[in-house]
Amino acid sequence: MSNSIRLIYYEDNRDLREGISFLLQATPGLDLLGAFPNCRNLTDEIRTLRPDVVLMDIDLPGISGIEAVPLVKAASPQTQVLMLTVFDNEEKIFQAIRNGASGYLLKHTPPLEIIAAIFDIHRGGSPMTANVARQVLRFFQQQNALPPIATTVRESLPEPKPEADDYKLSARELDIVKGLVAGFSYKLIADDLHISIDTVRSHIRHIYDKLQVNSKTEAILKAMREGLV
Repeated sequence: MSNSIRLIYYEDNRDLREGISFLLQATPGLDLLGAFPNCRNLTDEIRTLRPDVVLMDIDLPGISGIEAVPLVKAASPQTQVLMLTVFDNEEKIFQAIRNGASGYLLKHTPPLEIIAAIFDIHRGGSPMTANVARQVLRFFQQQNALPPIATTVRESLPEPKPEADDYKLSARELDIVKGLVAGFSYKLIADDLHISIDTVRSHIRHIYDKLQVNSKTEAILKAMREGLV
């Protein structure tokens, strides 16, 4: 099981938790380390079990799934968080992404698609239910549709520096950000740039630090919002 994806699952609905747990345990290549009804002991569980992926509900008792995401990232920055929830409103989606979630699925997602999303997020993808992806796309379309700044106001502002310089991203880091925005996995980025996957991961850690983000999805959103690519 050493090459399997190590998983923790947080879900307070017992029937759903047991059903998804059975699915995960029956899937070759996945290793379910634990399934918990709340995040009361999350930090200890993450540090002890060291999962690759956390599957997280939002509506949990005590600490919500959204509040739990940054706790996961603080305890294990490399762990990817995949939200699995009934909430499809824009506020919940962007709160989860801003806090460090790398994927967002709705609970009506077919079981095989949930499994595929876990493998995808582990490979560096950002899986999202179609409705969620449309809301993210609509957000950027609305940003691009904002009216331009009036000429008199624009002329009174200092000349902005290029965004990449603001964040001190190197040319190589910008190439990697472009790959992320294009939806490439770490492996595809590595192959395209003729570097190793470990080198890509190292660059991505630096990108996160410079952009002050906690996940690939958040980095993509920030890069698109601020015109870095």
